[in-house]
Amino acid sequence: MAKKKVSTKKKTTTKTTKPLKEKFKLSRQQKVVLGSFLFFLGIGLFFAFISFFFNWKIDQSEVSQFYNRTSSPKNWLSKFGAGVSHFFIFKGFGISALFIPVLTSLTGIYLFFDLSRKRLFGFWFWGTLVMIWISVVLGFIEKDGGLLAGIIGYEINDFLRDYIGFIGTVLILAFFAIVYIVVRLRYTPEKLYDSLKATQKDIVKDYETTSQSDDSLTNPVSDKQNSKFDIKERIDAIITKSDDPNKKEDKLRASSKQGDNTGEITLNPTINEAYGTSDKREDEIPEKIIIKSEGNPEDIEMEVETTVEEEEVENLSSKLVKDFGEFDPKLELGNYKFPAISLLKDYSANKGGITIDQGELEENKNRIVETLKNYKIEIAQIKATVGPTVTLYEIVPEAGIRISKIKNLEDDIALSLAALGIRIIAPIPGKGTIGIEVPNKNATIVSMRSAIASSKFQNAEMALPLSLGKTISNETFVVDLAKMPHLLMAGATGQGKSVGLNAILTSLLYKKHPAEVKFVLVDPKKVELTLFNKIERHYLAKLPDTEEAIITDNNKVINTLNSLCIEMDTRYDLLKLAMVRNIKEYNEKFKARKLNPENGHRFLPYIVLVVDEFADLIMTAGKEVETPIARLAQLARAIGIHLIIATQRPSVNVITGMIKANFPARIAFRVTSKIDSRTILDTGGADQLIGRGDMLFTQGNDVVRIQCAFVDTPEVERITEYIGSQKGYADAHLLPEYEGEESGTSLDINKKDRDKLFAEAAEVIVTAQQGSASLLQRKLKLGYNRAGRLIDQLEAAGIVGPFEGSKARQVLITDLTSLKQFLDNEL
Repeated sequence: MAKKKVSTKKKTTTKTTKPLKEKFKLSRQQKVVLGSFLFFLGIGLFFAFISFFFNWKIDQSEVSQFYNRTSSPKNWLSKFGAGVSHFFIFKGFGISALFIPVLTSLTGIYLFFDLSRKRLFGFWFWGTLVMIWISVVLGFIEKDGGLLAGIIGYEINDFLRDYIGFIGTVLILAFFAIVYIVVRLRYTPEKLYDSLKATQKDIVKDYETTSQSDDSLTNPVSDKQNSKFDIKERIDAIITKSDDPNKKEDKLRASSKQGDNTGEITLNPTINEAYGTSDKREDEIPEKIIIKSEGNPEDIEMEVETTVEEEEVENLSSKLVKDFGEFDPKLELGNYKFPAISLLKDYSANKGGITIDQGELEENKNRIVETLKNYKIEIAQIKATVGPTVTLYEIVPEAGIRISKIKNLEDDIALSLAALGIRIIAPIPGKGTIGIEVPNKNATIVSMRSAIASSKFQNAEMALPLSLGKTISNETFVVDLAKMPHLLMAGATGQGKSVGLNAILTSLLYKKHPAEVKFVLVDPKKVELTLFNKIERHYLAKLPDTEEAIITDNNKVINTLNSLCIEMDTRYDLLKLAMVRNIKEYNEKFKARKLNPENGHRFLPYIVLVVDEFADLIMTAGKEVETPIARLAQLARAIGIHLIIATQRPSVNVITGMIKANFPARIAFRVTSKIDSRTILDTGGADQLIGRGDMLFTQGNDVVRIQCAFVDTPEVERITEYIGSQKGYADAHLLPEYEGEESGTSLDINKKDRDKLFAEAAEVIVTAQQGSASLLQRKLKLGYNRAGRLIDQLEAAGIVGPFEGSKARQVLITDLTSLKQFLDNEL
């Protein structure tokens, strides 16, 4: 019985909905009849209203005797006209009631010709507002009320004066007038100024033309002998312009007939067929100037033709930019404030920068010269450059000294200097010198504050600027991650990799708005990047069904990397549709409103993937991680996805050939062996660093020694708290949803194996009409694995649909009653 009741309800609903939709649809014949009626009704009302203004005093007494057939009003539409006019004009809106017949006839025209009714609604809306506004203005002018304002205009004006006074009423009326001019007529002060300026130019042009023609009339050429000697005056005096080519031809033919008297030879003008004068407007016909000769029969008149410049047509995108301005992706967080530099600690406040120890420099110089002399190597010149942690001694050997001989003395020089480790650069690229880098006894800390506050970083016009630290010459080293395009960091444990990652992230936080860059953070250690959880709603990106934005589970890293591959493919499709080559050109085109969001286009922020320990991922996942990373490294440069990978085990099975080929930019902190240095940099030197942030940077050409900027944990905490306390987005930036091959294959078809919360989960899904595991996690306080199993069981039962990529699963049952019936039938 219950089933029959449900089916009858469904039948009744389907029967009632169809007539309601089709009830107010008019056929073509009905539209023609109704349109004709409204058109003639509007004309009749117009004549009745006009007649009312002449006969209203006589007909006012006749209005009350509408049913008396003996009464005879003077209105052109008799009793009907007198009654309707009295109602709309005297008791209504006064003279502004003339809008009513006009709008009525206009409605009839739209229906008769079956035109689009969107504009008609606008006419009625704005026409009614203007009618009321004019009635109120006339009521404001007429103190005692009258025929011009009507009772409605007078009463509204009286009401406004009682509550907001004379000045308030004037301000209200002026405000609505400005609203109509700006919203309806689309006039802004800029457009009004441009139109006035154009009008002024036209007046000046007309004046100049008039004055020029007057001069030509009042100053005729009479003296032919003088005109022969003064050519300029002769041309100015005889130039004649013609706006009509036909009239010009008539004048020239007339002049040719009189040519016998004047000694002139005239040529019939010809207009180039390319201009197509029969199809062109008069203002597009090229202007012709005829120069006549006077006195000399051998001279002929010359025709000078000037072309008219084509009009520039303003395209839709430039019009949108002109009306609304460029698209601003920062507008949603328009009040966002970048962190202040004062949040960073200044380590050089007490020491006052780098201190130069003259005694140490002199002692090191003497030992270097003495050691080289012991091996019969003479030095012509030596120069010292003091850096934060290392001093570079540049030497110029005497002629005939082999460079390899000095290079082999690396350990001997280190022994004589009693240094922690020296590095010889033979020769220094771009210079004719040999460099010997010697660590300072008292190293200077390079603070992140000094690196951020430097003018080189603040004025950097880069897509993703990174302030890594300072070079040996004490210059702030700033590079662009977008041009690297990916960065590989390696070094032994405790040599500064995590501090380097924090320095990179801090640089981007100080330079880029949350709308411009997003971070995908992978932290297998679970403790290095946890501070950045506070900026989840500003800068972080994550998968849709994950609770935490920072990924600590190695199994979820695979889904994230594959999700980035999906995002990469999607972005390339958008670039293809936009016909651009990279993300910079795409975003510029989108800001200029040349791309329609309805076609799927959107502003694309840069995405930076940071992996803190890559070796651990390779151990647990292997090829499943290496393949998407290699694919991203090969292709993701143009669409703004950049990778930063750090590892403490720079071995060949971790940093494979495929990884090295796609990571030309590399940073090497101190390592334990030359083999590791060659694995990272393809050259030695990383094994001779002194640690504590001392690093070598290469971008495929030269190797630069840098002291990494130091940013401590409390500084990062202050920055993230400052950003996290501000208004952010509703959630982190969501990446496309991805599920592995194993998801959705093992569906629980057996009813006995269903979860205890199966029925409750089904009610949550049907009530919300949203089939996602994250919803079950929030509502039922479950873990991700259990919520995923419940979704699979609901799919097997037929309550939710299958997985559809980035789209949400479809809920197949519409209400709780149907769900209860469905579950009862299964039991």
